[in-house]
Amino acid sequence: MQDSIPGTRWYRVIAPILIVCIISFMDRVNISFALPGGMDQDLAITSQMAGIISGIFFIGYLFLQVPGGRIAVNGSGKRFIAWSLVAWTVVSVATGFVTNHYQLLALRFVLGVSEGGMLPVVLTMVSNWFPEKELGRANAFVMMFAPLGGMFTAPISGYIINALDWRWLFIIEGGLSAVILLVWWLVVSDRPEEARWLPEREKEWLLRELHRERAAARAVAPVSKAPLKAVFRNPGLMKLVALNFFYQTGDYGYTLWLPSILKNLTGSNMTGIGLLAALPFVATLLGIYAISWLSDRTGKRRLWVMVSLFCFAAALLASVVLHHNVVAAYIALVVCGFFLKAATSPFWSIPGRIAAPEVAGSARGVINGLGNLGGFCGPYLVGMMTMLYGQNVAVCWLAGSLVVAGLITTQLPKACDRNPSVGRDGSEQDNLVTLKH
Repeated sequence: MQDSIPGTRWYRVIAPILIVCIISFMDRVNISFALPGGMDQDLAITSQMAGIISGIFFIGYLFLQVPGGRIAVNGSGKRFIAWSLVAWTVVSVATGFVTNHYQLLALRFVLGVSEGGMLPVVLTMVSNWFPEKELGRANAFVMMFAPLGGMFTAPISGYIINALDWRWLFIIEGGLSAVILLVWWLVVSDRPEEARWLPEREKEWLLRELHRERAAARAVAPVSKAPLKAVFRNPGLMKLVALNFFYQTGDYGYTLWLPSILKNLTGSNMTGIGLLAALPFVATLLGIYAISWLSDRTGKRRLWVMVSLFCFAAALLASVVLHHNVVAAYIALVVCGFFLKAATSPFWSIPGRIAAPEVAGSARGVINGLGNLGGFCGPYLVGMMTMLYGQNVAVCWLAGSLVVAGLITTQLPKACDRNPSVGRDGSEQDNLVTLKH
């Protein structure tokens, strides 16, 4: 029985991956606290420029998506992430010494490049360790890096800025990457075959399950060397790219402007804003767990992606409608937090359903890279719209982007869903057949 199999991989694989992802998120979003915390005044940054500075990270983020996914499939994701941690440390600490917004733009772009391969690498590593029946929950734990990162970043960043200044924020939080590098190198293994710490009984069961699933997928949709064009020829994967673009526009538009939104809403100092900004990310944890559980329980990946996106959009609109009531508007922003990352677990379970294993590694890179261009558009859109029409109009545009993402979800193929009525051997023959199409 599966229940008797040791679960060593859950804490020896998921825990270090989660920690690395949290550090990357902190380095990515601490700019959202630095800007209203004095950086905008010291470097004479307008709201439009603030949007560009927040979003340019995602232009650099594009470059290593596909190479990262391929390295994780065919080489060592462990080594790739180790070098990435070195780069994060150098770039983040250097940001604490900038003297103008041109230097800041360059460093944010380079940070995006250095973090670009992280998500496709870690998602591929997770798929090396967890069979389909566990993959939704495994992905959900990894995707908790965003809310956990937000929970830590918000109060810590607010406190550092109030106690010291925004420059020390980058120096201190950037230095954490060097500490995490040591933990990562000592603990993580790329694949079950390479892990000496893995109990033999768990290794035998895991390798047997993974081999069975991969053999079934190859029998239905055999691919040899899987050139990159195989990704672009798959209409289902291209819909995921478009969906992710509009999703990330709303996601990062909200995430990177949340401290500024809260400052305008409440008038609190940076310590207070840091504490207020933490609660939406606590809600995000609950949202990820709840939606991933429902997704795994029902197998309806598309439904729960769509529900999460539409509810996120509705909560954003509610925060605008209720903006004259500070408490009600803040509650709406917390509800936004609940649905902020709720779609990610079912979403990232989909590529492996509609693409052969050889294609899925590159596909994750393409989906994350092109989709995350929305991470540039969202913050830039908020900055531009805020300057021209005010912050409430900007938030409504973000809600519109999420609605578009939800509508695209309705066009995804049925193969995205998992048949929950599987046998004890985990077979899903009825659903796998749809992969041919």
